[in-house]
Amino acid sequence: MRIWGKVLGFLFGFMLSKNIFGALLGMWLGHRFDRGIGLDFSDLTKNESNIQADFFYSTFSVMGFLAKANGRVSEHEIAFASAYMDQLGLTGEMRAQAQEAFREGKTVGFPFVDRLKKFKRSCGNRHDLLLMFLEIQIQLAFADGELDSDERQVLHTIAKTLGFSQHDLDRLLDMIIAGAQFQQGAGNNHVDQAQQLSSAYKILGVSENSTKQEIKKAYRKLMAQHHPDKLVAKGLPPEMMEMAKQKAQEIQAAYDLVTKK
Repeated sequence: MRIWGKVLGFLFGFMLSKNIFGALLGMWLGHRFDRGIGLDFSDLTKNESNIQADFFYSTFSVMGFLAKANGRVSEHEIAFASAYMDQLGLTGEMRAQAQEAFREGKTVGFPFVDRLKKFKRSCGNRHDLLLMFLEIQIQLAFADGELDSDERQVLHTIAKTLGFSQHDLDRLLDMIIAGAQFQQGAGNNHVDQAQQLSSAYKILGVSENSTKQEIKKAYRKLMAQHHPDKLVAKGLPPEMMEMAKQKAQEIQAAYDLVTKK
């Protein structure tokens, strides 16, 4: 039985406050300390591993659900999911796990909302991880170049369940559409430079009328949210670091174009 925290807390509380109420407060704090002494700090590492596993499974299972939103999985969506696994370098057991999660998401009765709620609880207050997750799902929804009403409704549910507003979702949709256009235009001399510049502004979430300070602030915020090392430290599966790197490169390229105009 641990009592030293209570004893020392009582004594220090009385010495500092000179009354019994301060002593009792000190004893209570000491009691909390006593209870914390036996904590297994390896739980922190376990928790990180759990978040990574939850992120991985949730990403591909929700992908499967979203792909089936309009009743059938299109060839574009299958190709996107496969290409996404390729980009992540998934092979062997990891690829098999991703494919199985995708299939589970497509099954009738998949607990879509419950899965999202569990994923959010797992992430805690790691907002950047939730943002990355939502961005991945939006990219899948646009795999065929369109966004139908069923897909939009699923994205709305994902965003709302994870704590994002309709405004947040609309803004992300604009940014990701702009990102796709920006990537298509990169290195293409026949692309309208004005259109490329417009896409760069949208990627950063600013307008052509934004000040240099506003643009830099938006850029720094986005880079902080998509920094690969920071995301992995917060629980992003290491296998998904490449996607974070590509997003950071896209943000950097957009910022370089905007500041050189």
